[in-house]
Amino acid sequence: MRIVDIIEKKRDGGTLSEEEIRFFVGGYAKGEVPDYQASALCMAILFRGMNKEEIAVMTDAMMHSGETIDLSGIEGVKVDKHSTGGVGDKTSLVVGPLVSACGAKVAKMSGRGLGHTGGTLDKMESVPGTNIFETDEAFKKQLNEIGIAIIGQTADINPADKKLYALRDVTGTVESIPLIASSIMSKKLAAGSDAILLDVKFGSGAFMKTFERAKELANEMVEIGDSLNRDTRAIITDMDQPLGLAVGNSLEVIEAINTLNGKGPKDLVELALEAGSIMLEQAHLVKDHEEGRKRIQKAIDDRSGFKKLCALFEAQGGDVSYLKDPDKFEKAKFAIPVLASNEGYVKRIDSMEIGVSAMKLGAGRATMEDKIDMSAGIVLAKKVGDHVKKGELLATCYTNKYGVDSVISDVHDAFSLSKEKVNVQPIVHAYIK
Repeated sequence: MRIVDIIEKKRDGGTLSEEEIRFFVGGYAKGEVPDYQASALCMAILFRGMNKEEIAVMTDAMMHSGETIDLSGIEGVKVDKHSTGGVGDKTSLVVGPLVSACGAKVAKMSGRGLGHTGGTLDKMESVPGTNIFETDEAFKKQLNEIGIAIIGQTADINPADKKLYALRDVTGTVESIPLIASSIMSKKLAAGSDAILLDVKFGSGAFMKTFERAKELANEMVEIGDSLNRDTRAIITDMDQPLGLAVGNSLEVIEAINTLNGKGPKDLVELALEAGSIMLEQAHLVKDHEEGRKRIQKAIDDRSGFKKLCALFEAQGGDVSYLKDPDKFEKAKFAIPVLASNEGYVKRIDSMEIGVSAMKLGAGRATMEDKIDMSAGIVLAKKVGDHVKKGELLATCYTNKYGVDSVISDVHDAFSLSKEKVNVQPIVHAYIK
């Protein structure tokens, strides 16, 4: 079997066999298939697509290109949540503890941020002392003892995806739905959970710009999970404006703390109630969606979700005093107000612009080698639908950098105002199971 024959077959619109897909994935993971041939096949897949059987085999081959974690020895249903990435998305730090507080086992392997999207691991590391790299045994022990663990992907898990993801990023093949779906699902399945909830985002701050594309991706991933005997469901959520108010690492952790103490922004709370309820259904802990929402709300009201967040960080070496007294987080040198230049209703907040601006202020990475300023970021004062007077605060930018006038101007321009009242879209647009 030759890789060039596989490339030509897909280039010409053919369907790859299981043997051909496994030959490619295994060969690339071992370094036997060079980057230039792998990129050629990725481009062929981008243009020609893959059918459901091809995507399922691709996912399974990538999942088994390295080690997988066996969580069968841990009692109960193990649930995981994955977001396709967005601006201000601190959902895992809210939903994970709430679902765990209700009795489910939440086993999550997460990633770092790059560009305009924030990573859960970076946010966790804004709490001093937090260790996000644990051995498989420590991961399982923590799940057994406190019911939740959020760690980084180890080097031995899914090496094929690590190489392919980096290659796609520099060869213009990121947008391929079969490659996105197999990448995400191979990582989730390798982590060993029984059930997976996918938060697929669309809008200006998401990789999928339209609802239709997000729905297509969600359907593909749900079918992959189901074909491999995992309870997989998806919600399609709005990322046309940032989620919540805070964008930036410690700023988002503080907002997660506030949300778990009953003081969260409406959209983040609603997403937590919806996602948490579905995860409790998947864990067979509630009889229906409504009971699930009530259980999640109770975990907010009685602060058991916040206590679980503290237990999570304590188990991973984090200084819990920062969670109990958020004023301890390091503060940026500069807090720069962004003011409205006229009156009106907020019609749109460009998530991409807010995310890129937060990165430029120091909150994100342009490359994986960049060092993050945990105190940098943006806190919105207004959301879509809010009325704004001329000179009123739209947002505050936090940074330790000098000479950021152009960034402040970009944040101002990210807000579009209308003279007419604006209808606010729901945060969750669809539920797929």
